[in-house]
Amino acid sequence: MRTTRTRTLLALAGAATALALAGATPAGAADSVLTTGGAGGDAVAVGDVLNASLAGGTAATLYSSATGTSGVSCGSSGFTATVTDNPAAPGTATESLTGQTFDASSCSSNVLGVTGVTGITVEHLPYATTVTSDGAVTVTPPAGSTIQTTVKLRTLLGSITCVYQAPSLNGTVDEDLNGIKFSQQHFTKVSGSSLCFANGYFTATYAPVTDTSQPGSPTVYVN
Repeated sequence: MRTTRTRTLLALAGAATALALAGATPAGAADSVLTTGGAGGDAVAVGDVLNASLAGGTAATLYSSATGTSGVSCGSSGFTATVTDNPAAPGTATESLTGQTFDASSCSSNVLGVTGVTGITVEHLPYATTVTSDGAVTVTPPAGSTIQTTVKLRTLLGSITCVYQAPSLNGTVDEDLNGIKFSQQHFTKVSGSSLCFANGYFTATYAPVTDTSQPGSPTVYVN
C-alpha cells in the first residue's frame, strides 16, 4: 500500500510539473518588435495609437542646406501613428502615420526677407512606416504620391507658400530616449516664390514614443 501510494504521489507531481512547464514561456522566447513596460515587455497591440512630441530641449528644423542653419525652426511638433503589424523580434513592425503637426506659434525663420511662419502642414497622409529590430525607421507615402509639406511664411512683400516634397524619409530609433530621430532628410521645393529656399533638410527627434491606447500611456520600446 505504501509503495503504491508513493508511486501515485510521484506520478501526480510529475504531471503537475509537466503542465507547469507547458504553460511557461521558454527562456529566450522571441519578444515582439514593439513592447511596453520595458524591452521584452508586453507586446503593443495591433490597432494601438502611438504618439510622440519633440524631445525636451530640441527643435524640428527645415534648413536650406545640410550643413547650414538658415531656414525654419519649430519648438513644438508631434506625430500620431497606428500600429498595423507587430511581429516577433527580430523583425519589422509596421505603422500608419496618420498625423504630423507643427505649432506655427513656436516656429521662426531666419531667412532674409522672411518675418515669420504662418503655418506648416504635412499632406498626402497617411504614410506607411516601418520600424525594424535593428533600429531603422522608414516612412513612405501612398503609391503614386509623395511626402509633401507646405510652409506658409510672412515676408516683407506679403504672405508666400512654399511646397516641398520627398520620396521617403529615413530615421533611426533613439534607444536612450525611446524615440525616433530624423537627420537632414532632403526635401525639394516644387512650388513657391524665390524667397522659398530650393532645398529643405529636415531634422527632428520625437521622444518618448508612447502607447496612448493603454492606461497611463506607457513608453514604447523597440526589440
